[in-house]
Amino acid sequence: MEEFDTPLSKQLFGDDFKWGVATAAFQTEGAHDADGKGPSIWDVFTAQKGRIKNGHHAQTACDFYNCYQDDIKLIKELNIPDFRFSISWSRIMPTGRHPVNQNAIDHYSRVIDALLQNGIEPWITLYHWDLPHELELKGGWTSRESIVWFEEYVAVCAKHFGSRVKNWMVMNEPSVFTGAGYFLGIHAPGKRGLTNYLKAVHYVTLATAAGGRILRQQIENVNIGTTFSCTYIEPASQKARDIGAAKRVDTLLNRAFIEPILGLGYPQADLPVIKKMAKYILPGDADNMAFDFDFIGLQCYT
Repeated sequence: MEEFDTPLSKQLFGDDFKWGVATAAFQTEGAHDADGKGPSIWDVFTAQKGRIKNGHHAQTACDFYNCYQDDIKLIKELNIPDFRFSISWSRIMPTGRHPVNQNAIDHYSRVIDALLQNGIEPWITLYHWDLPHELELKGGWTSRESIVWFEEYVAVCAKHFGSRVKNWMVMNEPSVFTGAGYFLGIHAPGKRGLTNYLKAVHYVTLATAAGGRILRQQIENVNIGTTFSCTYIEPASQKARDIGAAKRVDTLLNRAFIEPILGLGYPQADLPVIKKMAKYILPGDADNMAFDFDFIGLQCYT
């Protein structure tokens, strides 16, 4: 990878670059059972003995739920104009489906209003890994019904927040929460195996596009994106076997998630294991996986 010696500066990014900070509900809110919130898969996962080192959990975290006003003031003091945060599905809909928890609607409305009053643009992430536990008991992302569940949740958020929030991200890093949560079992909900993984990947992909369509239908002048964790892959050498291995890893971690929503379908030729997903693909899925997002978020880690 090419390296640059030039120091980074604001001028290098241009006037249209969006500077901001971001959080995730489970990682920052705390208040894990406050005001009618239901448990998420991460609440349950972290409570299971041996899952997390030293038994750590996020029942309090940095208490953004109660301290958001002070935290937003800090963002303003730093002259940061944009703030991305995720909404807790199990706070909005404690069982994952109706009824809606009005306490949660009121809370996120106050957060949004506080941001706007401080001159900070809110960016909402609809899903950052914290599926309601009650839905996981019904199969979670390995169930095709998860698409309908997600549509219901997105519609509620769009209805209550869409008039004030114009920037939305549907999913955060699907390659991570499907791979670590449904194949390796090291993240919530702790499932393992190729079957779980392939189902989750396909249904999450369909749900991502479905969520985008609902936002487009319900919110005027909306800016819709979704976010991927992308990993730069480079072959160990120019030998054919190393080049082939790099292509397969790139397909698994990056292309298998990005290309379907762009209307390119799954890259089966470069990762034959994806062909095993065929049993879960129904007529019309190829078209329904695609959505014309306004932007694609890429999260790159160094």
